[in-house]
Amino acid sequence: MAATSRVQLVPGYVLHQRPYRESSLLLEVFTGPHGRVGLVARGVRAPKSRQRGELQPFRPLRLSWQGRGELGTLTGVEGAAPGCSLQGTALYSAFYLNELLVRLLVRHDPHPRLYTCYQDSLENLAHTSLVEPLLRLFEKNLLQEIGYGLLLDHDAGSGEPVRGEAYYDYHLESGPLLTTERTGPGFIFRGSSLLALARDQLSDAGALRDAKRLMRAALNLYLGDRPLRSRELFIAPGQTGGGL
Repeated sequence: MAATSRVQLVPGYVLHQRPYRESSLLLEVFTGPHGRVGLVARGVRAPKSRQRGELQPFRPLRLSWQGRGELGTLTGVEGAAPGCSLQGTALYSAFYLNELLVRLLVRHDPHPRLYTCYQDSLENLAHTSLVEPLLRLFEKNLLQEIGYGLLLDHDAGSGEPVRGEAYYDYHLESGPLLTTERTGPGFIFRGSSLLALARDQLSDAGALRDAKRLMRAALNLYLGDRPLRSRELFIAPGQTGGGL
């Protein structure tokens, strides 16, 4: 029989929660040293539970748990710092980041750099109105971390550097190929847009539009047919739909 593992006061965030039995919750949490972890939080929905108020998304926590298999049991939670103040589009965007992590990360696969990127993204969402560049760069970093990074700065066929003035037909599983076409049934992009995404420089409106089109297609390749529920928030009454 496998020994019970015990983890004490690891920094992390709640990504998702749902009711479990009469008074418990099933949690998906994201930590730096352990990656995505599934936990049972027993009794936290009871009226006198002190832990329920701590288990909020976007709040830095210190989490303790124990377990033998895929699903651990929460044994302690402490607030590590105040949560980010997120409203409107910033809040919906943060839920989108959480859903991407739940859908695309394998449990117990550490991603410390992605964890830092997530922390920084939450902080930036709380202090900027320029949400779209932030989302595109998080998407790019997420795909890179899980082994599906996009080739952006070299031609997939020739190996030559991408030229800003040229046009490329982007193949999602291999990369850009130089083309003489400027429009077509595939994913045609100006080289300058690919280079802007590669360099994390999405201040140009055209490059930002291209980045959204490319990242949406790349994510859909790995997300499958089940749509992201958080995207529905951007098409609710009063929302523009531009962020995702």
